[in-house]
Amino acid sequence: MGKFDGVLICTDLDGTLLKNDKTISGENVKAIEYFKREGGYFTFVTGRMPFFVSYVFDTVKPNAPFGCVNGAGLFDGNKGEYVWKADMPDNVIELVQYIDDSFDDVGIQVNTFYKTYFCRENKTMENFRKVTNLENLVCDYHDVKEAIAKIVFGSESDEEIRRIEKMLLVHPLAKEFDFIRSEKTLYEILPKGIGKGTSIINLCKHLNIDVHNTLAVGDYNNDISMFQAAGVGIAVSNASKEALDAADYMTVSNEEHAIARVIYDLENGTYKR
Repeated sequence: MGKFDGVLICTDLDGTLLKNDKTISGENVKAIEYFKREGGYFTFVTGRMPFFVSYVFDTVKPNAPFGCVNGAGLFDGNKGEYVWKADMPDNVIELVQYIDDSFDDVGIQVNTFYKTYFCRENKTMENFRKVTNLENLVCDYHDVKEAIAKIVFGSESDEEIRRIEKMLLVHPLAKEFDFIRSEKTLYEILPKGIGKGTSIINLCKHLNIDVHNTLAVGDYNNDISMFQAAGVGIAVSNASKEALDAADYMTVSNEEHAIARVIYDLENGTYKR
């Protein structure tokens, strides 16, 4: 019997597991290996698509499927296939058109379960490709034929992101979708009832473990649903105010080996589930 049998840790990537330079500290890797050896399940839940988390997957070697597309997919990295996914309703294009017609400079990105299409370019989308190293696949959003996983709007203007949010939330179709600000410059449309917390619920079913034996670690607003679904929600100290307010506990920052700290604090009985 291991110390962490039946316990699942799910972490966000950017701003949480990843340092600011997008690397993973040796201290985190060592602690994760220890946690897995002692019977724990370790994985991550991200807004990213499976095809651009290969560095993370190869470095931490999760021993459970990972959540992707902000909860719209659960992916088995060893088998290279989705365990579960939620397709977007076709009428999401009406919402994209609505924002497209209302804003001249907002970047528009359509994510299928295997590709990311850049449908309107701006500085945010250019920066997104630099960070992710994604190919610039240009496509009109009306012409995307695969099942859509999520829609992403991008702007460097906080005011513009807030205007997009307000407009979407009062649209007649709003009740058919969920919306989340996933980063300071990104706002997303997701299928109804989908969020990062969905990944935790589906993972528990897949692994046949009690959801009360889960810990979720994150830093931003789209991690709040993970905190709500998990037995324990933990925000890193560099988290947004909303995430800090929603978490059960706060740990050290992403620059201070936060995941290692969480694992050792769990071992020491710091967290009450």
